[in-house]
Amino acid sequence: MKSHVWRPLYIALSVIVLILIARSFLVPEDFGVHERGYMYGLHRKGNENEWQAVTLKYGMVQYCKECHADKVEGLGRSPHGPISCENCHGPAMNHPDNPSTLTIDKSRELCLRCHAALTTPHSRRSAIAGIHPATHHPEIECIMCHDPHTPIPRIQL
Repeated sequence: MKSHVWRPLYIALSVIVLILIARSFLVPEDFGVHERGYMYGLHRKGNENEWQAVTLKYGMVQYCKECHADKVEGLGRSPHGPISCENCHGPAMNHPDNPSTLTIDKSRELCLRCHAALTTPHSRRSAIAGIHPATHHPEIECIMCHDPHTPIPRIQL
């Protein structure tokens, strides 16, 4: 064979060998190999204690339900039921110890993250009721007429 075939082959094989050598130095021995027998994964057996020491920032709905069961139950039956409390209220880390750490964002911008009308009707997000922020009462916050825990319009008398 001519050298125009062998040179690229040697280069490709050299790159593969260099990658395997670098992998042997950079990838820890316990990465992805466990007692279950599978070889590849994003888990290291050697750093499980490090992950157990990490403080959780988000607690999910079960965390909120311990103290706010009435709100969680009511919200679960509403259109906002699938949304985690922390999407609107921020991370619940240290909330019971220090209630001021939990923010209550009542801004119009928060509601518009999901409820601004979309120009692309082909996404699943277009099924959510949307408004045109420039024309739908731009002078007031959404909570003046809507309660996010029971998301139906309040009737103004």
